[in-house]
Amino acid sequence: MENKTVNIKINGNDYTVDGSLTILKACRQAGISIPTLCYMENICEEGSCGICVVEVAKSHTLQRACITQVYDGMEIQTNTSRVRQARKTILELILANHPQDCLNCAASEICELRKISYDLGIDETPFEPTKDLDLPLDTTSPAIVRDLNKCILCRRCVKECEIVQSVNVIEIAGRGINSKVSCFMDKGLGESYCTNCGQCIKVCPVGALTEKNDVDRVWDYLADPKKHVVVQTAPAVRVALGEEFGMPVGSLVTGKMAAGVRRLGFDGVFDTDFAADLTILEEGTEFIGRLTKVLNGESAHLPLITSCSPGWIKFIEHFFPKCLPNVSSCKSPQQMFGAVTKTYYAQQKNLDPRDVICVSVMPCTAKKYECLRPEMDDAFDHWKDKLMLKDEDHFQDVDVAITTRELGRMMKEVGIDFEHLPEESFDSPLGESTGAAVIFGATGGVMEAALRTVYEVVTGQALPKVELEIVRGMKGIRTADIPMVSADGKEIIAKVAIASGLGNARVLLEEVSNGTSPYHFIEIMACPGGCLNGGGQPISNDPNVCEKRAAALYSQDEAITIRKSHDNPEIKKIYENYFEKPNSHLAHELLHTSYVERDLYELEKEDN
Repeated sequence: MENKTVNIKINGNDYTVDGSLTILKACRQAGISIPTLCYMENICEEGSCGICVVEVAKSHTLQRACITQVYDGMEIQTNTSRVRQARKTILELILANHPQDCLNCAASEICELRKISYDLGIDETPFEPTKDLDLPLDTTSPAIVRDLNKCILCRRCVKECEIVQSVNVIEIAGRGINSKVSCFMDKGLGESYCTNCGQCIKVCPVGALTEKNDVDRVWDYLADPKKHVVVQTAPAVRVALGEEFGMPVGSLVTGKMAAGVRRLGFDGVFDTDFAADLTILEEGTEFIGRLTKVLNGESAHLPLITSCSPGWIKFIEHFFPKCLPNVSSCKSPQQMFGAVTKTYYAQQKNLDPRDVICVSVMPCTAKKYECLRPEMDDAFDHWKDKLMLKDEDHFQDVDVAITTRELGRMMKEVGIDFEHLPEESFDSPLGESTGAAVIFGATGGVMEAALRTVYEVVTGQALPKVELEIVRGMKGIRTADIPMVSADGKEIIAKVAIASGLGNARVLLEEVSNGTSPYHFIEIMACPGGCLNGGGQPISNDPNVCEKRAAALYSQDEAITIRKSHDNPEIKKIYENYFEKPNSHLAHELLHTSYVERDLYELEKEDN
């Protein structure tokens, strides 16, 4: 049934609009801008900030445009002196309880509060603070810093965590001037079941949520002449880093990125894509092994679920621990790269692994958490007896992870003219990669890369078409049937599913948990849209940002001569000279791991 239309007036002009619209949406359709701080369409529509007030004629009332529905005959004024004064007063009250530290705020360039204050002509507030502005920072999380002094109680982070990610780790606690965004039992974020995905950072309109800054640690490593410092850059970084320097959304800057990080002083400039190809060989072999068992009537845990996203891994550990046997034992590309750097690479270069520092540049805040997990120190275990290392010599596979935003700040700090850098290549041997590895950054990319290899291994034939558009796109959950005929003539239909965003992951995990999942292989990424939209990426107000970044990745895939992971000559070489074969004993020692059940209510139990 068609929605009923209504006739309204906006600033004296007549419009016919859908009667289900709010004033805000009707005005936007008419090309009229109304300021908002708390509003996110279909996610946060509570009118908590009040900035969007408009005047409704006849009733002579000021009403919040984001929550007030239009009706036939409604007359709306968006620019009267009464409206402008009300917005200024509301903003001045917000500013009275907000630190005036724009000069050193990480969000100063993108702060929506600062922009609206400028647009409304506000440079000071006549009001006194009504709350304490000297609260301690919450630095308990390895990935995210919370500054409640800057929080304006817009509720965006709360709704993002609740509706999009279905994690519900934060909520509004207290009443009146004592209201604040809080975790369970007022614990720190790092003491909660937060997944570290960083999507809360992406939606915060001020600087109340930021990634934990590890830039100084990287500078310290680079300044130490005893250390051999290498860097790896993730696939999604190359289609977002340019935005930090004013380049259009989706600009592909692979060569400039390699040139830029080399000028920062790294001893080795490598590509996480190399480890993405390695992941496909390991994970593809694991999938084929499990699928073959099931087809032969043997027991195996299917569906196999990808394990590249650390936010997603922590989510399943907390909420669906019974499904952990379905998760691939493969480490993420970041962690595989770290283990390879401190074993194979150190051996090739005749370096003491204790002197090798591995820095990763990631689109993901959860990667900061992942590299600190106690399971991620297999290179140390590998060398411990051989080099007679002591416990105090302990090192992680990856020493520090920084975000795309942090890398941008490092380059700006030393005055790199990024847009005019020449195109340069990654170093060898860990810089060689394929098109399959590049598309890891987009939702569906891991699945497509895996299927390019799995299909050829199972059938013994080349794919009719390398591009598997059936698994591409930005829809939250996508499914596909992939028909294959094995070398011995068996017909196989691999049922696959892809989910991005933890709310969508929950839907698929409910099926796996209750035994109704029809799939053989599932890809899950914690962030909506995949790594392209990771919590550490440049924050953009472009509604098509994910599509543009994905298009750039797919264009690079098409431009690369080698587009299947198993065809990467450096991957072949590392198996021939080091790992022997996928899923070998040494491969399991360095490239695979296990995950643990985490009790949702362990904090409550401790306090009781």
